[in-house]
Amino acid sequence: MSEPDDSRSLEEIEEIEDDRWGDPPADATRLISTAYALHKRPVGELGVEGLRLLISQQTGLDTLVPLALDLVERDPLAEGDFYPGDLLDALMRRVPESYWQAHEDQLARVRAVAEALDPDETFDVLYSRAAEFLRR
Repeated sequence: MSEPDDSRSLEEIEEIEDDRWGDPPADATRLISTAYALHKRPVGELGVEGLRLLISQQTGLDTLVPLALDLVERDPLAEGDFYPGDLLDALMRRVPESYWQAHEDQLARVRAVAEALDPDETFDVLYSRAAEFLRR
């Protein structure tokens, strides 16, 4: 598998697969409007919060999970808008089991990050969620 071109947006990447989103609905919530805007941004510019939000919405996983894994391997507590480790939490709780089954190498990477969490440096909820993820 080749490295994703982080100068392209998910919209450009998915256009090849004929999955263009277009504009958000007129009555879209702030979350949906944000997701649509992020979908048009180059993936290399998404940042922790953009990755967290789109992964939590199970959008663009083939492109975004490897990028998120690179970040959490460097900093397991990489933080979006919610709390330290919210990106790792999104990977552990929002990425479907079917994705991990199809990408066992990536599953091994996220498991290694979860296993390496230090209970003294990780808040209880994230540590508990990591333990739950590892039990699956």
